[in-house]
Amino acid sequence: MHLAEKAFKRKVSALGERPRFAGKLPFPLVHVDTGHNFPEVIQFRDERIKEMGERLIVGHLEDSMAKGTIRLAHPLESRNGHQTVTLLETIEEHRFDCMIGGARRDEEKARAKERIFSHRDSFGQWQPKEQRPELWNLFNTRIKPGEHFRAFPISNWTELDVWLYIQREQIPLPGIYYTHKRDIYRRKGLLVPVTDVTPPDASDVVETVDVRFRTVGDMTCTCPVESLASTTADIVAETLQVTVSERGATRMDDRTSEASMERRKKEGYF
Repeated sequence: MHLAEKAFKRKVSALGERPRFAGKLPFPLVHVDTGHNFPEVIQFRDERIKEMGERLIVGHLEDSMAKGTIRLAHPLESRNGHQTVTLLETIEEHRFDCMIGGARRDEEKARAKERIFSHRDSFGQWQPKEQRPELWNLFNTRIKPGEHFRAFPISNWTELDVWLYIQREQIPLPGIYYTHKRDIYRRKGLLVPVTDVTPPDASDVVETVDVRFRTVGDMTCTCPVESLASTTADIVAETLQVTVSERGATRMDDRTSEASMERRKKEGYF
């Protein structure tokens, strides 16, 4: 979102200040809300949109459930994989030709296969073996009616690149990216946050731990890591020492199988 502002707006902040921009983006911002997002993130989203004065389109998974296009096996089932349906319905409703996202190749094996301009067919599906070549960063952006692209401008960035950029540009983030105390219980090597949708079992031991989130998604599948990093400089130093990507270290849904992300992306997952 910050890169979009730099590309399409006029910078009005003075040197050394947190960047502020004037003008409007030539496209709306889109969020797929599973209904199981961390409250701090939704609050931050709404405050930033108000500050920016931009148009926000929210696709609600609850609406898809009401229409019957999504059916949960049980109330506490993870909604993360189901948001593909809501995303595709939002794209079809607003007839988007291209959706720009922040996915990176170093996050996960399936993402490493994907091009910067990722073609999706009329069903919103991704075909890994039919991707278009991007030699010398030349992009074939032709699409047929009903098709669209997913564009990933920072595909080649690493987690360290992202945090160095955040530090340099003074980009505001939700507080849960930095150290804070949170009740967790340990399961399969992960720190599972205690929430209404991830309650501990009787056998789980609840602890209050200093944690931060390296990546943020649905509460049912996103776990924090132990950390005392309270500033971007602290996180940069911490990131220099990690050997597992943020998704690999914190996402329960990516551990179901080696091919879980690729299968979901073929079905239309972002």
